Amino acid sequence: MKEKIKIIEQGQGWICAEKPGGISVHNDPGRDMISGLQKRLGPGSTEILQPVHRLDKETSGLLLVATTRDTLTSLSDLFAGGTVTKRYKALVHGHFDHPGQARGTWDTPLTNSAGGRADPRGQGKRIKALTRYRVLDQSLHYTLLDIELFTGRKHQIRRHAKLAGHPVVGDPRYGSPRALEFLKTQKQFDAMGLHACFLKFRDKGRTVTLELQDLPPEVARLFEEDKA
Repeated sequence: MKEKIKIIEQGQGWICAEKPGGISVHNDPGRDMISGLQKRLGPGSTEILQPVHRLDKETSGLLLVATTRDTLTSLSDLFAGGTVTKRYKALVHGHFDHPGQARGTWDTPLTNSAGGRADPRGQGKRIKALTRYRVLDQSLHYTLLDIELFTGRKHQIRRHAKLAGHPVVGDPRYGSPRALEFLKTQKQFDAMGLHACFLKFRDKGRTVTLELQDLPPEVARLFEEDKA
């Protein structure tokens, strides 16, 4: 992994780091996010180095990593219990209502396993999935959303956005091949517009709030150029 991992904050038994888009969390030894973090911290510097939650390979943003086994258990329980506030910024295709006024809910049931662009709901038993969005800004072709997740189905935001007719910009699984080719060849954009920007949880009696204010540079560039 070439990029140096940026550490956002450290707590007792955990680290929050900023994951670049296009890098696996822990499925590509030597080149993934955890390998880069281990290199940054130094071998043997922590009891463990284990992600507490998931981020897709293409998604950038805040990743919480446990450095002790006890903390891994306690934080994993918080995520499983739905008591962690998780928000994302998503750049999606198309327009909603006027910025600042448009809010909505996507609640189409989804399978726990990933779908595809032909059937984002997925095959098999579908269960409750709840995503809420708020429009932040719009350009000629895209809308920037603030999104809060209330359930944790695989690719939930990406699948709900596709089902709503507003796929995430640059999404290789749920976006259209034509749009992906246009972005790559005409806009030199080879990323995905989904960014984990906010986490809030209780840790040993205190509330921890972690936030990234800015979009990744490549997403911000595409959005600003589309406003011209």
